[in-house]
Amino acid sequence: MNIYIGNLAYTVSEDDLRDSFSEFGEVANASIINDKFSGRSKGFGFVEMPKDSEALEAIESLNGKDLNGRTVTVNEAKPREQRPREERSPRRDRY
Repeated sequence: MNIYIGNLAYTVSEDDLRDSFSEFGEVANASIINDKFSGRSKGFGFVEMPKDSEALEAIESLNGKDLNGRTVTVNEAKPREQRPREERSPRRDRY
């Protein structure tokens, strides 16, 4: 199961996520989403746990708890919705 973790402190590392969730079972992957320009954390991440029962226990236990000074939001990750690409109008020169 893919788990979303929001409201992360910018100091939280992928190892911190892995350690927190591994208390409930096997963690296949832990990732923090970073801004592509600054490289700084965007304040959310994902943890992949192979066993749904362990993932649900982790969600139940960690949602609303403190992690590095911030109260985190933890829930099952939803698939990213397909967003239509915005059509851009041609650039207009102003003279």
